[in-house]
Amino acid sequence: MNGLIRYLPLLLIATFTSLPLKASEPDHPEIRQVIESFRTSIIERDKPRFLGLFLQDNVNWQASMEDESLSRVKVKRPQAIKARVNPQNTHLAFADSFAKDEKRNEETVSNIKIDSDGDAASVGFDYVYLYDGREINRGREYWLMVRTEAGWKITSVAYSMILPQPAAAPAK
Repeated sequence: MNGLIRYLPLLLIATFTSLPLKASEPDHPEIRQVIESFRTSIIERDKPRFLGLFLQDNVNWQASMEDESLSRVKVKRPQAIKARVNPQNTHLAFADSFAKDEKRNEETVSNIKIDSDGDAASVGFDYVYLYDGREINRGREYWLMVRTEAGWKITSVAYSMILPQPAAAPAK
């Protein structure tokens, strides 16, 4: 037993140096810069910079409302559906809305996950959309992107939408 204890440090070194090292996930700085430009162009009301992040004018832009939020919306609008396709709901219309708005618009992002082979990428992140400092929705947003001669461009956006709980009525 004493002999084993004497060789324990050597055994530990041999064990840990022979284990395969997990390759760290690439940081994808160019894609992260697109995410940051997306976010800051909304805050700064910079419509040209925002639109420059997209490959073309007709990208897919689709929301899917979370079930509990949809139930609350249906109380006032029974015709509401989970994933309503609206040709007017585009990144172009979104850019028009925040560029003209005098109140602050902001989309915060967290929990970013990027999968890329260097030429195509999928990007997912949690978001919270704030209007005049107040949360109006949150969820998970997904982008498909391609790398062009001009850098990474967004080709498609899909996102879940969770509406905040209504404020409780004051007690009487």
